[in-house]
Amino acid sequence: MFQPPNAVRLHVSLAEIEPEIWRRLVVPADWTLDRLHLVLQAAFGWTDSHLHEFRIGGLRYGDPALLDDGFGGPRVFDSTEVQLQDFVGRDGSFTYAYDFGDDWRHLIRIEDWLALDPAPRHALCLEGAQARPPEDVGGPRGYEDFLGIIRDPAHEEHRSTLRWAGGHFDPEWFDLDLINKDLRNALRANARRPLHQPKPKTPKG
Repeated sequence: MFQPPNAVRLHVSLAEIEPEIWRRLVVPADWTLDRLHLVLQAAFGWTDSHLHEFRIGGLRYGDPALLDDGFGGPRVFDSTEVQLQDFVGRDGSFTYAYDFGDDWRHLIRIEDWLALDPAPRHALCLEGAQARPPEDVGGPRGYEDFLGIIRDPAHEEHRSTLRWAGGHFDPEWFDLDLINKDLRNALRANARRPLHQPKPKTPKG
């Protein structure tokens, strides 16, 4: 018997950054776009400190109270009223923007609609690569400058920039277990994630 899909597999990557920062996610199909927002925040380790919106098929989705400018701009559809399963059968891609100042554009590609048994109760990260940039680093160009500074101990801003980043930053850091722990807690009202990467443990002896 045909079983309607109850999950969707998504490939999500940050635009304009090489090497690619990406996550492959499985998300319940009946979750709304505002829940997908929380999933993306958890999957990349963002702190949900800035505005966001989805762009799907030329339309904007988000919180109309926060995003409508009142000057006749494009209408913002309420992301709490749109489920992922509303797009069943659609392949292709859409975007998720976070922090309109830094302009982190996430390219989201629908890879497959899934009929899982049992139905998923939370989102899951299957794989991915690279750490997300620091919050408020200045977007892709600012992140490029940031990496250049922390890789150059002779740079006059090296120490202050590292201190701003929490004392340590590894662009290749990726912890799948930690991401999935955050995804299990993504919908909790009091969910909190650290602003900085954990520092590597110093070997004993």
